[in-house]
Amino acid sequence: MVYAIVRAGGRQEKVSVGDTIVINRVAGEAGDSVGFAPVLLVDGSTVTSAKDELDKVKVTAEIVESLRGPKIRILKYKNKTGYKKRQGHRQELTKLKVTGIA
Repeated sequence: MVYAIVRAGGRQEKVSVGDTIVINRVAGEAGDSVGFAPVLLVDGSTVTSAKDELDKVKVTAEIVESLRGPKIRILKYKNKTGYKKRQGHRQELTKLKVTGIA
């Protein structure tokens, strides 16, 4: 089984061909192709981590859709002062399908 560890969306993700991952928003429309540089590559029993060998490897993925994460509610409160502030946040996300490791 071939899989790679790639740096995507500020995190490292373990991917293989056919996997679907959700990362922070990437610019592009549905159907566009995105490339990643692997940090580590495992091909069966062979593990590749040398930088000069990893420069030859490219991981490609296709954008499936753009979506938003769950609502996070932030509440700030200070006792005895009458101060309270409510804020919400939804993270912009992109769903990707890995199409190739070559």
